[in-house]
Amino acid sequence: MIQTYGIRELRREFGVTARTLRHYEDKGLIKPIRQGVTRRFSERDRVRLGLTVRGRRLGFSLDEIKEIIDMYNPLSPNDQSQILLLCSKIEKYRSLLINKINDISDTLKLMDDVEKDALGTLEQIKHPG
Repeated sequence: MIQTYGIRELRREFGVTARTLRHYEDKGLIKPIRQGVTRRFSERDRVRLGLTVRGRRLGFSLDEIKEIIDMYNPLSPNDQSQILLLCSKIEKYRSLLINKINDISDTLKLMDDVEKDALGTLEQIKHPG
């Protein structure tokens, strides 16, 4: 018998909502089997969901995640083109994150400077001359 999973099981395991699962289904990331109004997810769906959740945490769009996942071929698990695509996406997002970190650092420095000036002004008001 083939192992399948219900929405509740996958929601709990991956910390996603039923709405998210339906959205991922609409995007073609997962393809559950329909039994009436009930969706049953295969082990393949479970793995793809795990990869999707991880990809979202890394900052990838759903289209990028689908592109990477769809390249996977179990007959050729170490496909160079898939690995190179994944690495190029990681490099792109790493660069974006480094830029964000630098922006945050610059903003914190500016806030420190403004706060220091404001506190200096308050001190002058309290103790003029």
